[in-house]
Amino acid sequence: MKLHFFSLFFLIFTSAVIAQKDLPQDYLSSDFHKSRREALRKDMPENSVAVFFANAVRNRSNDVDYVYHQDPDFYYLTGYKEPNAVLVIFSEDQKNSDGKTYNELIYVQERNALAEQWNGYRLGVEGTKKQLGFDMAFNGAEFLESGIDYAKFDRVMFDSFKDDYRDSKRDKADLYDLIQAFKSQISYTETTVVAGTKMNVELNQSTNVVQEKKVTVDNSTLNRLMAGLREVKTSEELVLLKKAIRISAMGQREIMKAMHPGMSETEIQGIHEYVYKKYGSEYEGYPSIVGAGSNGCVLHYIENNKTKVDNDLVLMDLGAEYHGYTADVTRTIPANGKFSTEQKLIYDIVYEAQEAGIAATVVGNNLRSPDEAARKVINAGLIKLGIAKDDTDARQYFPHGTSHHIGLDVHDPSLRGAFEPNMVITVEPGIYIPEGSPCDKKWWGIAVRIEDDILITENGPINLSAEAPRKSDEIELLMKESSVFGTFELPRLD
Repeated sequence: MKLHFFSLFFLIFTSAVIAQKDLPQDYLSSDFHKSRREALRKDMPENSVAVFFANAVRNRSNDVDYVYHQDPDFYYLTGYKEPNAVLVIFSEDQKNSDGKTYNELIYVQERNALAEQWNGYRLGVEGTKKQLGFDMAFNGAEFLESGIDYAKFDRVMFDSFKDDYRDSKRDKADLYDLIQAFKSQISYTETTVVAGTKMNVELNQSTNVVQEKKVTVDNSTLNRLMAGLREVKTSEELVLLKKAIRISAMGQREIMKAMHPGMSETEIQGIHEYVYKKYGSEYEGYPSIVGAGSNGCVLHYIENNKTKVDNDLVLMDLGAEYHGYTADVTRTIPANGKFSTEQKLIYDIVYEAQEAGIAATVVGNNLRSPDEAARKVINAGLIKLGIAKDDTDARQYFPHGTSHHIGLDVHDPSLRGAFEPNMVITVEPGIYIPEGSPCDKKWWGIAVRIEDDILITENGPINLSAEAPRKSDEIELLMKESSVFGTFELPRLD
C-alpha cells in the first residue's frame, strides 16, 4: 500500500512538472519583485511591519469557482499567483531564535499530490525559494503559529479586511484560517488609530469604555505607499503593459475589418477576445463592453446580448490582460462602415476633445488637466449643435471623468498628484445621448467614446494604442479592408 501511494504521488508530481514546460519566458523576474519589496521597505515608517494576504478564491456557483486572480499588490511584491498565502515585510532586519537575520517572510500553499492532480501544480516552499527568490518561505500552516510579536512594532499595516472569503473546511490553512489567525495574533476587532500617537483604541459597546490595546493597527498608510510605488511604471512593467495595449489595439483593428450589421454584440466581443488569446493574453482586464446604439449610453454595459447591431454605432471598450497588466482601449465605429451625418458630427467632437486631453497629459499636470481640456471642447460642441444649452446642461451627456491610471489594475491606484514620467493613464472623453434626452430626436441613441492609453514622458505624451485608428475617415477606410474572419462560417444549429 505504501508503494502504491508513493507511485501515485510520483506520477502526479511528475505530471505536474511536465505540465509546467513550454511556458512564456517574458514574465517579470524575481529580481523585479524583490526590488519592489525593497522600495516599499524604504518607504515604510520606522519599526513597522506590513502584512499582505493573497486574494480570495471566489465562488461562481455550487462547486465551481471563478478563475483565480491574484491580488495585484501581492503579485507586484512577490510574483506568486496562487491563493492562500501571506507576505510579511519588516521595515528593519529581524532575528529569529537561531540568530538568522531576515526582513521578510512568505507563507504559501503546501505541496499536495491529490490537490495538484485536481487543480494544478503548486510552487510550495522550495518552488517559492527557487523561482521567486525568497529566502524565508514557509508552508501556510506555519503562519497559524508564526510567533511574530506584533506588539513590539510601532505600526502594523495591512489593508482593511473585505470579508469576501470562505472557509473551505478541508484546508486548515486557507485564506479564512490565515486571516483568523492574524486577527487573533493582533487581538483585532474594529479599531481606531489615533492620529499622531501610537495608541490603538477600542470602544467597548456594552460599557462605552475606551480601552488601550497592545497592537497599533494602521489600515490606511499601506494603500498610500503602494499607490505611490505602482503609479510610476518601471521599464520591466512598461514592456508588459505596452504589449497588452498593442494586443488590444490589434483587436480593435480586426473587428473594424470584420464588422457588419448582421453581427451580434456577443460575436463582436468574441472576436476581440480571440485576438487576445491568439497573442497570448491570459485574460481580459475587465468585463468587455460592447454596446450598439443606445446600449453604448450605459457606461459599464456588459450584457452584450443584442442579436444584431444593424446600422448603429458600436461602442467597444475592451482591454487585454497580459501577464497581469491590463490595457483599456475604446473605439466607436459604424456597424455598416459609414458614419451618418449625425454620428460623424458627434464622433468628431469627441475626437477633438480627446486630442485636447492628450495634449494636456504632460509632466507637472494632473488628472484634472485632460478632463478640463476635453470637457471644454465637448461642451462647446454640444452647445453649437443645440444639444445642450450651457456647460451645466452638457454635463449630462459627458457624465464621467476623462482619465485614470492603468497597470496591474484597469483603474490602477495613484496618489492623484502631478504627472511624472513613466506614468500611464487613459484619455477617454465621450458623448452619450440616450433615447428620450431633452434634445432633437435625431441625436437619440448616439453614444461615442474614444479611449487611448497614454505614456507620460519628459518629451510629451505617447499614445501607446495609436495602431487602432481614431479619426472617422481612417476608421471608414480600414473597415473597407477584408477580414480573416470574413470567411469564417460555422454550421447552423437550427
